[in-house]
Amino acid sequence: MDTPQRSVVIASVLVLSAELCFAGVSALVKYLSTDLPSEQLVFFRSLMAFVVLLPWIWRKGTSAFHTQAWRFHLTRGIAGVVAMYLFFYAIAHIPLAQATLVLLLSPFLIPVIGKFWLKEYVSRQTWLAIAIGFVGVYLFLNPTAAELSPVIWIAFIAAVLAAYTKTLIRKMSATESSSKIVFYFSMLATAISAIPLLWRGESIANTHWFAIAVMGALAMIGQLAMTRAYSLAPAARVGVFTYSSVIFASLMGYWFWDEPITWFMLAGAVVITLAGYLALRSRRKAEI
Repeated sequence: MDTPQRSVVIASVLVLSAELCFAGVSALVKYLSTDLPSEQLVFFRSLMAFVVLLPWIWRKGTSAFHTQAWRFHLTRGIAGVVAMYLFFYAIAHIPLAQATLVLLLSPFLIPVIGKFWLKEYVSRQTWLAIAIGFVGVYLFLNPTAAELSPVIWIAFIAAVLAAYTKTLIRKMSATESSSKIVFYFSMLATAISAIPLLWRGESIANTHWFAIAVMGALAMIGQLAMTRAYSLAPAARVGVFTYSSVIFASLMGYWFWDEPITWFMLAGAVVITLAGYLALRSRRKAEI
């Protein structure tokens, strides 16, 4: 059944709003990282998500802890926390737009992991979309004009780990509900990220507490908006707007840190968006 046009428009606005929130979270991480270590920021980001889940845990009671895939949950928790560490480190050391863009490679890496791990079929159109996506990243970074920071590779490893965790979610979804998957990740991420605070914890200024609270609120609003968007319209219709995050990140980087915006960046963003659209269309055809 076709999705009503009004629902598609509302869902598109919600996705754009969510990506604006996520770009805001990244900008706050960059701002806070000048005084606070990445380990502390990852902990508070994880803790905020876990606190939001407490009402769900209260309603579910002990059933919230029953799982048939604890090894997958543990693997996802470790990989997800490491990905956050790496991404937050990248945000602190390279332009915001570059870190955001490299992380956007994650959706293109999921089919590759699915192909070699889960033996899933990958269509020629999807392979073409993946190739175009990497070309777009090359254009955006424009390595011929300036020497790239090696931190780019740290952001890329974060993207690979993010793609791996999302592939794990697909594997777990056969026996685990979405709520349980989110719960276990938030709980494990909070517990794992708390360990380094034993030697990396620092005192936090009152202004930074406010920024941390805003970071948590934006992350929660963005997650709710994204969830609502995909309940109104399929990803094939509105998922392409997720690539707007690099535009928001570029504008925030320019406004707050005087990070330049070049024609190569604009061209690369357009190419990556086109690649994302092709990948979504390919997935839609496979599901029909």
